[in-house]
Amino acid sequence: MKLYNTLTRTKQDFVPIDAGHVKMYACGPTVYDYFHLGNARPFVTFDTLARYLEYRGYDVEFCQNFTDIDDKMINRANKEGITVSQLADRFIAEYYVDADGLNIKRHTYQPRATETIDAIIDLIKSLEEKGFVYVIPDDGVYFDVSRDPDYGKLSHYKLEDLQAGAGERVTSFEGKRNHGDFAVWKFKKEGEPYWDSPWGEGRPGWHIECSAMNRKFLGDTIDIHCGGCDLIFPHHENEIAQSECASGKPFANFWVHNAFVNIDGEKMSKSLGNFFTIRDIVEHFPYEVIRFFILSGHYRKPIDFSDELLRASQTGLKRIETCYKAASSITEGGVHPAASSGSDSDKAVADAANAAREEFIKHMDDDLNTADAITDIFNLVTAINTAIAADDASVEAIKSARDVLAELLDVLGVKFPEEKGIPDEIMNLVEERAQAKKDKNYAEADRIRDLIQSKGYVVKDTPEGPKVEAL
Repeated sequence: MKLYNTLTRTKQDFVPIDAGHVKMYACGPTVYDYFHLGNARPFVTFDTLARYLEYRGYDVEFCQNFTDIDDKMINRANKEGITVSQLADRFIAEYYVDADGLNIKRHTYQPRATETIDAIIDLIKSLEEKGFVYVIPDDGVYFDVSRDPDYGKLSHYKLEDLQAGAGERVTSFEGKRNHGDFAVWKFKKEGEPYWDSPWGEGRPGWHIECSAMNRKFLGDTIDIHCGGCDLIFPHHENEIAQSECASGKPFANFWVHNAFVNIDGEKMSKSLGNFFTIRDIVEHFPYEVIRFFILSGHYRKPIDFSDELLRASQTGLKRIETCYKAASSITEGGVHPAASSGSDSDKAVADAANAAREEFIKHMDDDLNTADAITDIFNLVTAINTAIAADDASVEAIKSARDVLAELLDVLGVKFPEEKGIPDEIMNLVEERAQAKKDKNYAEADRIRDLIQSKGYVVKDTPEGPKVEAL
């Protein structure tokens, strides 16, 4: 398998440190609110990467953290008159509601920053012993980026550029030795949670949390560190600096970053206020469609958000589901007046299933190309539908092809939405439409049909009467 490595800016053959075993770390959510579609993209993408590595035979050890102490957490907790811990408990629970809906597997380790304070302090001590940190009185403990000769190797920022003011997410103030220096420990302020430390009461900086959790659960060097491309600088750059200066070892062999979800040409983000939470979207589209939508684009390319594109993903997933259910009805009921095994249709659908699996693996091996892998799935759907329509493929051949379809969908973590009853409102409209047709008021019947469709359902006329189903 090849993965694009942000560190080298090339696609490289993925070879784990320990044969057959992969250690992965992903930066998780800051749990002060529901997560939005832009947040969901890395969660789904790297869940899919872990699933695919497992499919290829690796034992995957995956850590994704919860940032449960930072300025946003403190501000919201104070605004709501609750503790930071209570806020974290609430939104970690809400995270799991959406993550489970998106079929994101539970990670091997899911630590909270506040549960690893001892590990954070130990890491800062290591940096202090080696002369990499200094204290700014009444402020905190800071990492001196000028002491790290490799600083900037991930983002390709140079120290002299930072000193000149490059890096819009970095600020300067009196006491900092360098523009790019960053806090590893922040001294206590009124109204903020704090912990004891050798430098005084306070709380950890953002970057040190991930380095410490990574080190505690996965060790000094891991195979893959992943996250959104907005984290390359300063967060991931600073993680590398802290971790490698403390251990003297490489931090991560591969750095894998996903691109943004855009809306109206801009990155979807809470800071811009142009976001839709997953909880908002599932009022209109099932979780399963959202996951399918995210995987329909290559993870390193931006994807645009719109109702139309989500609707297209819903239609595509429905096409796959219809094929799967048609094949299942034949294979489970044994109802298909087919020729004996070995017919031309049998060979065609078997060849299509084998080709789909081979192409799927080829595309997933090429930097997790889920977009083309989904095309391979649609090619298999076409072949199965053709075999069913021909009516001369054996039950065994259709079952085998259906099982390959299920196998590939499982690798992507793609499931079908659960069947839900048709709402009374829709059934009433169906009855009104039927009456309009009976009265030969075809314009009214068409209007009601369009209204039904606008509400996410389609009505079809059959010899047995009108049938309605979700789009």
